Amino acid sequence: MRFIGLDVHRDFCEVAIAEAGRVRRARRVETTPAALGLFAQSLAADDRVALEATGNALAIARIIEPHVGRVVLANPKAVKNATRSAKTDKLDARTLARLLAAGFLAEVWPPDERTRVLRRRISRRAQLVRQRTREKNQVHAILIRNLKGRAPATDLFGRAGRRWLAEQKLPVDEREMLEACLRGIDFLDREVAAIDRALAELVLASAELRRLLTLPGVNVVAACALLAAIGDIRRFPTARQLVGYLGLDPKVRQSGSEPARHGRISKQGPGETRHVLVEAAWHAARTSGPLRAFHERIAGRRGSNIATVAVARKLAVIAWHMLCRGEDYAFARPSLTREKIRKLELATGAQRQKGKRIGVWATKEQHQLDKELAAQAELAYRRLVQDWQPTRQETAPPPAL
Repeated sequence: MRFIGLDVHRDFCEVAIAEAGRVRRARRVETTPAALGLFAQSLAADDRVALEATGNALAIARIIEPHVGRVVLANPKAVKNATRSAKTDKLDARTLARLLAAGFLAEVWPPDERTRVLRRRISRRAQLVRQRTREKNQVHAILIRNLKGRAPATDLFGRAGRRWLAEQKLPVDEREMLEACLRGIDFLDREVAAIDRALAELVLASAELRRLLTLPGVNVVAACALLAAIGDIRRFPTARQLVGYLGLDPKVRQSGSEPARHGRISKQGPGETRHVLVEAAWHAARTSGPLRAFHERIAGRRGSNIATVAVARKLAVIAWHMLCRGEDYAFARPSLTREKIRKLELATGAQRQKGKRIGVWATKEQHQLDKELAAQAELAYRRLVQDWQPTRQETAPPPAL
């Protein structure tokens, strides 16, 4: 059995082979389908190949996988920590081969096609939103430079806000920049709407994504980002492992007989998923239910920001249990969930109902019942917490002598 390390680049792959306790260098292979196909055919059926999980690693792995025993996608951070002070392509390939042969190579889970589609669309949407935010900040900077006050409209980039912007007297160059920014915002709005429409179609076709929508504060973007990060829930045996993968677990420092010290969250793993979970936690903490009571309990001791991150961690734990058991959120509000689903249907081109805002058949009585149910669940959680916390008994003072 041979252990082969590939240091992957855009134009070529540096190859190193570990066999019988020795590591040797092989020829370079061009990063083209034809060259990679010939290289794969030269390998044995029991060979094992390792390469770092970079941009083109998955496509290379697909070509090599049918011809070898196993292809391992390595965690780049773990490989970087194991490299020497000197760094070259040859040394990197040798390091991959040695770690694979020794069994110390940290492996990355290769996502399936549905997960890859979700990850690409979530990443693309996040990039577009950041670009749109930069354009909007540029508009605000133009107004500040020219001593313009706040707009009377709530939304500066809505109809009323645009009319107010058109009435402002600005220098010629500033006016040109303002119009260019507004055109860029309009273009980015259309691109984001197109991705949202594609995500809505995925949610309507997936039972797991619809199940995640029953969580309070979780919208279509948060549900897609969370499932894109998770992929197959079976690869996380416990909820704690999922929390650690998302970077919502605290750092721990402990040595010798000293007690463990817990610090800030690790912030490992997908940052975009962590960001949308914290945003969902912010909304869930302001919605009637057990999560709001949990937020208030933590905020009383640690502050609002730490409490919001704790709610985000709680959402990840609840999502793990929901996906493992195939159950919806126990304290979901059915009318709000139907509104989320109906908005997705409208985004995909469903026909609107005449005289209805979004076409959800939920009466005021149903909304009121949902609120009462959530309030009862919140009250039950508060009583449960009171039973957890021991009450201090006042002791009578000793009698005077």
